[in-house]
Amino acid sequence: MLAENNKVIPLPFIISESILGNNKMQKMLYQQFAVTMYYVCLRYVKNPADAEDVLQEGFIKIFRNLDKYKGDGSFEGWVRKIITRTAMTYLRDNKKFSRHTALDHIFEDKESNVLDKLAEKEIAGIVSNLPPGYKKIFILYVIEGYNHREIAEILGCSESTSKSQFYRSRTRIQQLLKQSA
Repeated sequence: MLAENNKVIPLPFIISESILGNNKMQKMLYQQFAVTMYYVCLRYVKNPADAEDVLQEGFIKIFRNLDKYKGDGSFEGWVRKIITRTAMTYLRDNKKFSRHTALDHIFEDKESNVLDKLAEKEIAGIVSNLPPGYKKIFILYVIEGYNHREIAEILGCSESTSKSQFYRSRTRIQQLLKQSA
């Protein structure tokens, strides 16, 4: 539910009006989710300008496909999947899923001590050097919190592929950590 002039407007109403092309409701829908989804974009696309581009492209897709949302699951989850898929497509098309992905800022914490920062940077470096398929699934599972069924939907692969890629990425990280110890 969203509020406008102290009136609570139910989300299903906003969605149905947005489908009909009501610009005011589309704006409300965008404003409700834009900030959260921008930070989702930043996890994948480190450059803020690129993250804004991904966000805009994602919302274009959301509004084009709004009539396909059937109310199964949370609306925010549906929006997040579209934004995540858009970010993954952007990275694939621009070959930017490299060391400069969101991993650096994920591990930034001003409260950490120097030893923690070194360990975090080492882990971020190891994850950054994983093969692209492993890295995508590792980030989606560990950092974004998606389950393997959701990852399979996002990446267009099978659930078993997601599980095996995650297992391999985890095994590879363990090997690399043992080598550096």
